[in-house]
Formats: sequence, C-alpha cells, structure tokens
Amino acid sequence: MASDKIAWKISNGLTDYQQAIDFMEKRVADINSGNESELVWLVEHPPLYTAGTSSKISDLLSPNRFPVYDAGRGGQYTYHGPGQRVAYVMLDLNKRGRDVRQFVANLEKWVINTLAQFNVKGETREGRVGVWVERDGGREDKIAAIGVRVRKWVTFHGICINVEPDLSHYGGIVPCGISEHGVTSLVDLGLPVNMNDLDAALKNTWSEIFEYQV
Repeated sequence: MASDKIAWKISNGLTDYQQAIDFMEKRVADINSGNESELVWLVEHPPLYTAGTSSKISDLLSPNRFPVYDAGRGGQYTYHGPGQRVAYVMLDLNKRGRDVRQFVANLEKWVINTLAQFNVKGETREGRVGVWVERDGGREDKIAAIGVRVRKWVTFHGICINVEPDLSHYGGIVPCGISEHGVTSLVDLGLPVNMNDLDAALKNTWSEIFEYQV
C-alpha cells in the first residue's frame, strides 16, 4: 500500500522529456489505484519546447530549433532547458476537495513564497498564468510558468522556475502566448542562486501552502 506521506524525488542531470511523461503517466495511475504515494519530482530537461492544449501554431516561431512535444497540459507553448527547475506535482485531489482552480492558485502561492526566500517579489496578473516580477521602468518579466493536467482527480505536470537558463532560447516561441512581456531568471535578476538553493526553498515553503505533511 502507498504511504500517506508525499514523496520527493530529485533527478540529477538532464531528464528526457518523453521519459518524464511516461513516468508521470504510470505514477498517476498508481496513485489512483492506491499503489503509490503522491510525489513532487524535481527535474531539469534538455532544451525543448512543449505545446499545451491551448497552443497556437503561429506562436511556434522556430519549429526546427529544438524538439517540440505535445505536453497534454493546460496552457500554450513554453520552454524547458538546463538551468530551469521543473517541479512535477502528482497529488490526489480526491483527498483535497476536487478544486482544480484552488490547486493552481496554491501552485502560484508556492512559487511566490519560494521566490520570497531570495527577496524576490513574485506576483500574479489577471489573465496571465504564471508568476511575474517587475523590473526597472515598470517592465514585467515572467520568471515561472504553470501548467497542469488532471486525470481522475490526480494532478500531474506542474511548475517551472528559471534559475539560470539560456534566456535566448525563449526566442523560438511566444511564451504562453504573451508577446508584450519578457522572461527572466534568478541569476538574470542578479542573484547568485543555484539549483540546490532553489530546491531547499521549494521544500521549505511547501507546507506553508499545502496543508499536509511531506
């Protein structure tokens, strides 16, 4: 039988995207059947683009630049690559009120509280999914993306936070369908943060948002 505690898994190196999808598909099925515990899985991927269920092909500006995957999650095009922490969150909402909107809001709060550990003020914006930071001159850049999928009330996919990716790689897409704003990272903001620092902050802030034990 599965443990009631939420498991945490950190994969070193770069995780193949299709292998990650296959792993999540199986884990979600096993959580549904009661054979596995819920899981937060932290990974990095090689450079790639993913298309969400609302993606417009016109937002894929450079289709041959990196591999493009149909992610099956909500949202539009996004980028994954080295220097970006992806957190795949597999939770059973049958235990938590079956409220997908609240789950997404909790993911946003989790990101915001994590960024606050580094004195970064992350904010949400009406009509723009994800977490944003205000730069000099009032410019707003996206630092974290959110995209989820739910099957039989078990969640998968999740969040990604930019630590130190190559921001030029975003030039091959219109990130999340939003062209009037840019993207940033913790290092781009001038912070000497590494992946281990972010992982510790993610774990430290988890229980502030999600009212159950890790």
